[in-house]
Amino acid sequence: MNLHITGLHLDVTEALRNHIQSKLERINRHSDNVITVNITLSTEKVNHKAAAHVHLAGKDLHVESVENDMYAAIDVLMDKLDRAILQHKEKSNRHS
Repeated sequence: MNLHITGLHLDVTEALRNHIQSKLERINRHSDNVITVNITLSTEKVNHKAAAHVHLAGKDLHVESVENDMYAAIDVLMDKLDRAILQHKEKSNRHS
């Protein structure tokens, strides 16, 4: 899995990078076919936005979250991404 983390209007610290990588371990357990993950972190006034674009084998997923804290935005983003990957996995298993 290739991981790219980009910060718009903020510096991506080592702590943020480690937090994202630890959260992505849960997603890797659910799906083996994750090819690329692009995560964009940005700030707009008081809102912190985290967006992820995930390239799976045969499917692209895009998920966003906006919170007051960057770590909370990352946590919500990973929960949404986890649900989206599980839905894709269940849908592909039903068609098999």
